Amino acid sequence: MQPNTGRRAAVCGKPIAHSLSPVIHAAGFAAAGLFDWSYTAIECAEAELPQLVAGLGPEWAGLSLTMPLKEAALTLAAEASPVAVATGAANTLVRRDDGTWFADNTDVPGMVRVLQDAGLSASPSVAVLGGGGTARAALAAAAGLGATGVTVVTRRPEARDELAPAAEALGLTIAGVDWADAATVFDADAVISTVPKGAADGLAVQIAWRRGTVLFDAIYDPWPTPLAAAAAAHGVRVVSGLDLLLAQALGQFEQFTGVRPAPERAMREALIAAAGAR
Repeated sequence: MQPNTGRRAAVCGKPIAHSLSPVIHAAGFAAAGLFDWSYTAIECAEAELPQLVAGLGPEWAGLSLTMPLKEAALTLAAEASPVAVATGAANTLVRRDDGTWFADNTDVPGMVRVLQDAGLSASPSVAVLGGGGTARAALAAAAGLGATGVTVVTRRPEARDELAPAAEALGLTIAGVDWADAATVFDADAVISTVPKGAADGLAVQIAWRRGTVLFDAIYDPWPTPLAAAAAAHGVRVVSGLDLLLAQALGQFEQFTGVRPAPERAMREALIAAAGAR
């Protein structure tokens, strides 16, 4: 059993009431014997984050960051991981012994893991739908899997241009495709959809599905999406945003607590139960 430490952690974002992160981390604390640890949810807008972080006492081990805080979090850290720098976003702040903060992006290794667990081979062809922050994480995951280029599908050509700095930092080339032609990219080894709820629904009936493709749909509520349901019906392997939520939380838990490996089974079971109760 781990000693009681009275440590704290939280997930921050706006809105935040829907977050399942407290369920995941609380289950991890219990399974690891960290009975004096707590994990809460804090509603916080981007402009409020610096003051919030500055006011945290030494009992705070770390923060999980969700929208719209991932870019702002990076600016508050004394040091950041290479992947956080390359993507321009941090979903994790870890407090160090000297009181400074270290920024990381566990979305990226989490995404790599869930795609590998789905059977994706090394050096895959990758297509990404969307051009926002999750798309930058998808680019980094593609690079981590050994891809040298990524096809990016966006509604606005400027959105692809905004991904260019991240792609350059990651050593990737980008091939742009307009949204009207989105259905043509689903012959890739991996298709990563990062677009908001409903945006890709119309594609479900347009795609000539290839059984060797892995579809990662970052949405998990509602689930399955029409895109994910169509993929599964055609024998395509499907990964959900719920899978990523767990995978990125495992990395955060290990950095917050120093417990390695994180108690994955307990955290997974708690997440599945909570998601199923909604």
